[in-house]
Amino acid sequence: MDNKQLQETLAKRMGRDNADISKLLEALVTTIKDRCGELDSIAIPGFGTFEAKKKLERIVVNPGTGKRMLVPPKITLSFKPSALLKSKIK
Repeated sequence: MDNKQLQETLAKRMGRDNADISKLLEALVTTIKDRCGELDSIAIPGFGTFEAKKKLERIVVNPGTGKRMLVPPKITLSFKPSALLKSKIK
């Protein structure tokens, strides 16, 4: 399912037009990005938890050349589905 199909499905279920659903989805994604950018977690009951984790910089060695490289720090986003969502999928 792509973004357009998701918007159409939500519009039919909620009885709203696609423009309203598009704004709602945009607001949801923006909120998740902003909060996770601040290393906050977001829990959506019945769906799951989005959690941002900061990985520290580290030194890795290329096995082929033996050259050492510095990998810069980065923020990764992880998602843990709720027990309810897991049971519905199974």
